[in-house]
Amino acid sequence: MEQVTIVGRGALGILYGHALTQCLGPDKVTFLAEGERLNRLRQEEAWCNGEPCQFQVTDHLEGPAQLLLFAVKAPDLEAAMALAAPYVGEETVILSLLNGVTSEEALSQTFGPEKVLYAVAQGMDAVREGTRLTYTHGGTLFLGLPEEDYFDRGEKLEAAYALLSQMDLEVVKEADILHRMWCKFMLNVGVNQVCAAYGCPYGGVQAPGPARDAMVAAMDEARKVGACQGVLVTQKDRTAYLAVVDGLNPEALPSMAQDVLAHRKTEVEAFAGQVIQLAEFYGMAVPVNRDLYEKLQAIETNW
Repeated sequence: MEQVTIVGRGALGILYGHALTQCLGPDKVTFLAEGERLNRLRQEEAWCNGEPCQFQVTDHLEGPAQLLLFAVKAPDLEAAMALAAPYVGEETVILSLLNGVTSEEALSQTFGPEKVLYAVAQGMDAVREGTRLTYTHGGTLFLGLPEEDYFDRGEKLEAAYALLSQMDLEVVKEADILHRMWCKFMLNVGVNQVCAAYGCPYGGVQAPGPARDAMVAAMDEARKVGACQGVLVTQKDRTAYLAVVDGLNPEALPSMAQDVLAHRKTEVEAFAGQVIQLAEFYGMAVPVNRDLYEKLQAIETNW
């Protein structure tokens, strides 16, 4: 495995695309796009920490993709899967860099679970303005599989890790990847949604007050629906992730708040929407996520 195909050139697409291009060479990394987006990506050069990115962009691959990375936002996943479908072969390995806890299931249903690995990208402080990305912390990419899938897909996990670990970014094989995913989901449900809905940077949820209270309560609701799904995210986990939030630049914005400022469709359906859906299935009350859902839907409607 030596060729990487990426669908999506947002913050994570630029971050990982640039890192992979630097270690593998620009001929080994290709962005897949079509139509107006293809023309725009070809015309608008991407930059990462002040360096121009040497990205190949195409609407056609010569043969199946080897390692296929989905780096789109949740609302764009369906279109991204349709775009990539002609280039998914029997040996293609697929990774989702999306937030939330549902993209692996969607990819597995579309392309077959035997092709899909699990991934969680967290800890980066990337800020994207147009086609320019800046960051001081590249974060960590966690790779893994549910325990019962190691026998069938372990070799694919090792191959993807061998390739991706060549990047100048931290890549870790995670033994309990589902727990990691739900911890990240809990974090996003809290900090991303509250900063977006309240119009505040990280500093707004670092200090005591209504915004921080809403963040913690939203995280607890996500923990409870996760437990119903069989993934136990503890109060200790919550405390650890709150410490991560409290250590971030108080003037910086999470990605969802950046989307609101740029009038980009948010991932509220993947966050509060998913919490609400699971809560309804299990007969639980999640008033904070319902409130955040309504606030964010109203913000998008007013655009």
